[in-house]
Amino acid sequence: MRIMDANPPANSASPGVFLTAEWRHLVMLNYEVDRSLLTNFVPAGTELDLWKGKAFISLVGFQFLNTKVLGIPFPFHRNFEEVNLRLYVRRREGGEAKRGVVFIREMVPRRAIAAVARVFYNENYVALPMSHHRQSNPDGELAVEYGWKLGSRWNTMSLHVKGNPAPLDPGSEEHFLTQRDWGYTAQKDGSCVEYRVTHRAWRIWSGESVAVEAEMEELYGKDLAAILTSPPASAFLADGSEVTVSRGRRL
Repeated sequence: MRIMDANPPANSASPGVFLTAEWRHLVMLNYEVDRSLLTNFVPAGTELDLWKGKAFISLVGFQFLNTKVLGIPFPFHRNFEEVNLRLYVRRREGGEAKRGVVFIREMVPRRAIAAVARVFYNENYVALPMSHHRQSNPDGELAVEYGWKLGSRWNTMSLHVKGNPAPLDPGSEEHFLTQRDWGYTAQKDGSCVEYRVTHRAWRIWSGESVAVEAEMEELYGKDLAAILTSPPASAFLADGSEVTVSRGRRL
C-alpha cells in the first residue's frame, strides 16, 4: 500500500491539495458491528471492507494542529479537537483495491470548520463545545481524553496507555484500521466524492483501559448507540503525523 506518494497518479484524484494539518494523539476505539447496520452509510461505488470477515466502526478522537485550507492558515481555526465515528470501505479501480473510510458523524468545536466540510465534501459535521486533556507520569503512563458537550451534558472518551509506541505490524488489525489512503462521501444526488489522504505510518500504544461516558443515541441512532455503549473490541492510541487531504473528485 502506498502511504506517501510525491506525485499521486493523475487518474486517482483531482489535482491539488485542499487541506494540510497534523493529526495527533488519536484515540481509536473499535467496535465489531453487524454489517447490515452499515448498508445505508456505504457510498455508491464502494463496498464494506472487512477484517477477517468482520465489519468494524471506530470512534476516533484526536487533535487537529497547524491546519491550513487551500494553503491559508485561518486565525482561531488552526488547532482544535475532532471526534468522529467512521466505517471502512474499499473501491475497486482497475487492478487496485482502494482502501478508505466513510464518516458517519464528525464533531468539531468551530461552526466555520463544520460549514466548510459540509460545503466542499458533504461531510456530516456538527459543531459542539469540545475539550481534550493529556496527562503523563514518570512511570511511562499516558492518559488521553476527548470531550464534547451535547445539550447540558459533557460526554467523554478516554484511554490509558503505558510504555513507548511501537511501529505498526503489517497485516495486523491496527494496520488495517489506520492505513487508509482514501476518503469517500455520499452526495445528495446519490453519487460519491473520493479524496486522497496521505500520511506516514503511525506508531501505536495498545490500550490499557478505556472509559466512555456519553449519550450516543442522539448522535448515532438507537442501533449504533447500543454498540457504542458496550466495551470496544479493541482500543489503541496512535501518535499521528502530518496529513495532506486532496481536493475531491466526483465518481
